[in-house]
Amino acid sequence: MQHTYLRYECADAFSLSCSSGSTPSVPHSSNILAFLRSKRNNNSSNHPVLSLAGSQLIGYDLRKGEPLMKIGHREVLSGGVGTGRALNSGQIVCLDVSETNNRENDVKVATGWVDGSVRVFSLEPKEMARFTSSGSSDDASQNGLVHSLLHGNNNFLGNSDEFACKEPLLLNGHGSSPVQIVAFDKNESSVGRLASAGSDGVVILWDVVAETGLFRLLGHKGPVTGISFICPTGTSTSGMDGLVTSGADGLVKVWDLNGQCCVQTLTGHRGGVGCLDCSILRPPGEAASNAIDDIDSKKKWRLVTGCEDGQVRVWSVEDLNAENTSEDKESADNDEVFRYIGSLQPPANFSSSSNEGIASVHFHHNGSYVGVCRANDRVIEIYAARSEVEAQKKRRRRLRRRREKQSVATNASDKGESKKRGLLDDPESDDDQDKVDEKVDQIVELSPDIVKAMDEFEFRGTIRATHKIRGFAFTPVLERGGGIRVVVALATNALEVHSLPKPSKQAQVAVTSEKVSSLDMYGHPTGIRSVSLSSEDSMACTVSKNVVKIWNMSSRSCLRSIAAASNCYCLCAAFLPGNMHVVLGTREGHLLLIDVASGDIVYREENAHDGAIWSLDIRQPSPGQDSMSLVTGSADKTVKFFEVESQDGENSRHPMLVHARTLQMSDDVMCVRFSHSTDPAKRLVFVASLDSTIKVFFDDSLKFFLSLYGHKLPVLAFDSSDDDTILASGGADKSIKIFGLDFGDTHRTLYGHEDSITDLRFVKRTHNFFTCSKDSSVRFWDGDRFQQILLLNGHASEVCSLVVSRTGAFVLSGGMDRQVRVWERTKDIVFLDEERERELEEVFDKVDGSKRDENTSDVLLRAKRDGDEGLDADDETDEKPQSEAAVKQSILSVSAGDRIMEAVELADGESKEIAAFKTLQEVKSGDNRRAPNPMLFGMDPSQYVLWVLRSVKSVDLEQSLLVLPLKHVERLMHYLILLLRAGKGVELCAKISVFLIKAHQAQIVANRTMMTPLRELQTLVRMRTTEIRDTVGFNIAAMRIIARIANEKKNERINYEEKTMKDIWAGLGK
Repeated sequence: MQHTYLRYECADAFSLSCSSGSTPSVPHSSNILAFLRSKRNNNSSNHPVLSLAGSQLIGYDLRKGEPLMKIGHREVLSGGVGTGRALNSGQIVCLDVSETNNRENDVKVATGWVDGSVRVFSLEPKEMARFTSSGSSDDASQNGLVHSLLHGNNNFLGNSDEFACKEPLLLNGHGSSPVQIVAFDKNESSVGRLASAGSDGVVILWDVVAETGLFRLLGHKGPVTGISFICPTGTSTSGMDGLVTSGADGLVKVWDLNGQCCVQTLTGHRGGVGCLDCSILRPPGEAASNAIDDIDSKKKWRLVTGCEDGQVRVWSVEDLNAENTSEDKESADNDEVFRYIGSLQPPANFSSSSNEGIASVHFHHNGSYVGVCRANDRVIEIYAARSEVEAQKKRRRRLRRRREKQSVATNASDKGESKKRGLLDDPESDDDQDKVDEKVDQIVELSPDIVKAMDEFEFRGTIRATHKIRGFAFTPVLERGGGIRVVVALATNALEVHSLPKPSKQAQVAVTSEKVSSLDMYGHPTGIRSVSLSSEDSMACTVSKNVVKIWNMSSRSCLRSIAAASNCYCLCAAFLPGNMHVVLGTREGHLLLIDVASGDIVYREENAHDGAIWSLDIRQPSPGQDSMSLVTGSADKTVKFFEVESQDGENSRHPMLVHARTLQMSDDVMCVRFSHSTDPAKRLVFVASLDSTIKVFFDDSLKFFLSLYGHKLPVLAFDSSDDDTILASGGADKSIKIFGLDFGDTHRTLYGHEDSITDLRFVKRTHNFFTCSKDSSVRFWDGDRFQQILLLNGHASEVCSLVVSRTGAFVLSGGMDRQVRVWERTKDIVFLDEERERELEEVFDKVDGSKRDENTSDVLLRAKRDGDEGLDADDETDEKPQSEAAVKQSILSVSAGDRIMEAVELADGESKEIAAFKTLQEVKSGDNRRAPNPMLFGMDPSQYVLWVLRSVKSVDLEQSLLVLPLKHVERLMHYLILLLRAGKGVELCAKISVFLIKAHQAQIVANRTMMTPLRELQTLVRMRTTEIRDTVGFNIAAMRIIARIANEKKNERINYEEKTMKDIWAGLGK
């Protein structure tokens, strides 16, 4: 009989506040922060900010400095195994939030993932009201901050999904390329439109309402780094509906979404364009006044791009429908949408600590300010928009100063004065440069409307953070004094809120910001080196460099954040018995004791070792003994034993460490452990050294017992079972060896990890153990049958440490991605054969997915190149299309097409059986009743086909229909006609009919047998869609009348003492 196991799945993850740029596998994105805004809380200053946190989004309350909610989705494993409630193993790269103008609409949150998918989450109004209200509950489990597979507590919504929203809308179209940018269309006339772009250089337009892809735009040769919707003419229906994209290829492209083509390419960038943003300029003083209507009528659109050369270029957006009356516009190309007007330059006395390119550029929500952040820098430059009057004044002042300089230069040349030039001077003098500027000024003088970028913007000030900045976002609401607030995401896994006050009218210098608050409690600044649990599994301790954090496992909240000494690099940690103190081992050779209650270092053993303390372990007291012992292994080739005793004097309640014994080794000690035996005579000490061996000693006498060898590289982790019969070890050679502790023989060598194994732990009272590795995976093994049970993926970087609870109910793993994942044991049974088959299917799916990543245009060009060997490169670029279908063929779409073909075949067979049964009953003159077919769930053939079509996701519907052969298409047309006759599924049937006719137009025209069904289909589609349109129009008109009558009667005083009440709705429908 096959042995079975219980499955472990990831239930939760914590210790991440901002995960952008924490791992090399996740590309950088400029959109990593976003505010939740809705009509209900639009005037409130309490807007939660969403931040990337690995596999989920975390919303923070900036007032309290606490997390409010988690937004994520559950992962369904292939093959239908598992509970279906495990936390996903992907990583979020970017996000964007839609702004709703109706308080009844859901707030959409779009996220781009590293696996190439786009997921759109919906937050209902009641959820937004709960999280944004000041009186929200502090219960973490009700707010969706604690996710567990063990208890299954229902949240406030009444369902078993603890996340703050429902399952997201999944959009697949980028293949396996990471999605680096997503952006919603903020235009009111284009609700539900989303654009996404990734490392494949493709931009895809999505319709979130219809849950389908519109089309994809082709043109960039590298990753797309920025997206922004523009509408220069006011509305997309009256003029140009545009989209601007920037790429690492150094190009900025302007797309016409109506024509699905590129109308302009902005060049001149010396390097890749890292970011862009586009908005309507609104001066700070006029943004909150009535003058905003005048500005909106002019639509002063400005595009700001950030390049790798460190320049921030500004482009003005021209209205194509406006009349060009100036002389310079008559000579210019009227098809150009954008015109370069200069770059943003900080003051001469401003110095930046980074000379790298621009990482992110963002406009304020009202268009009054623009922020610029450079890569690997701590400073954000803030520019404010000038009013039209101030911009013209600045322009006239600039032109006047230039004319004065030109006159001075002319007088100097007439007198014959010449400037002496040195060897290091530029070949072109300042006078020559002034002549060039004079020509430019002459062109500018001809058009009074044209101004430079620094005429429209003024340098307002800087925001200086404490560490390097990964991204930032402006708060939606301005401060009372006219200042602004900016939320900054740092490279140290923390968030900071800075305030930039409004400068006084007398002050002529730039203002500096003030740090309002810092959210660094809930994340480690660097990778996690060690994870340990208390004896009751109620608290966890995580260590990273010089920061130690104590976590409450029930609420996932940080109890203590302790900063060790600045010169100490913590490597390992463990709870002392009693769970009141934590002992730390550092790279400098110190041992530190930390009080959990106060968070203070109560004892310090200076220079306990002369080298780094790589490992330590606590010996549990034997029955009848109260003494506690601590063993440490160091790079100084010694193993030291310390006794835990009480201190004297005022600190008597705190323990201290007393050195008892020293075991000298011949090489550096990498790991040390005690055995689990409680008998002092049988207790063993295991020591792994740099010579790739494990030496076993007796604890009482330190006499040598066994030498376990077989590893080719040093052993980094090992552990023994509870009964001390076997020992499992893992090392830098990527192998796991299982030794018997009776004679030291090697039972088996296991392989599976692709990199060095960093930690190994046994499950209590079993011979099953967990291992973690630098390949970012956690694996579950059976030590008796020598086989792998589970492969647990989820970490984005190498996993350094793991710990198993005393009952084996859950496992904690921490790594260099600075997150701690909680793996919980479920009731789902694991069958090893099914696991191996599922792993092979995932491998094959990755191979098939990589083949499908090629664009359709590339396939057509390759086919033409194969047929025509004389095809030039220029012909390829000219004939390459600029747009194509949005969704590619995937495994889901292929399987959906197979289901449709199977449904059509089952319906045909059932229809034949029904016809044969009716014929037989007519001959016999019997009852025409026939038992329903259970294979069709008791449905009619056409109804069953409709049920299968509705089960296909809207995103995969078109690609699944392309899989159908022409024979099945003809039969599907027949069932669509039957459904339209009955008036069932009219919208879906009309959509499928139109798409099939477009896709198979040539075959349908060549096949004369389909002419009659197509004519009937045309009549039915027009008739049914007209009926639906009339019904919707009638209902809308009725709702408007009801709203008008309710508005008229809402202020009317009602006398409740009257016996007869007047019915205001009487006669409304007559």
